[in-house]
Amino acid sequence: MKPTFEIDFDRISNFEEFVSQVSRMLGISWNGNLDAFNDYLRGDMGTPEGGFILRWKNSSGAREMLGRVKSGEFRFDVLLEIIRMHGPGGSEAEDGIELERLS
Repeated sequence: MKPTFEIDFDRISNFEEFVSQVSRMLGISWNGNLDAFNDYLRGDMGTPEGGFILRWKNSSGAREMLGRVKSGEFRFDVLLEIIRMHGPGGSEAEDGIELERLS
């Protein structure tokens, strides 16, 4: 059984708080760099071996709340793309990351 980590976006008000919660939850020292987040999901930097389930609750307003990257894309969308790459059907599916979005 894979460990499950839950992020409730009703308890987060900005990207910095999201980064802090993800770091605590996964036991990593993430500074918010999205390339580094991608590396963490590969499992070679402290995240659980064999993958995990990432459960996002109340994420409907998170797109705007997390802001944009320099290219203008929403961070939320970039994060989703990275997570899906490491999950079922993704190019790095062997990492075993599963995303559950609740609302």
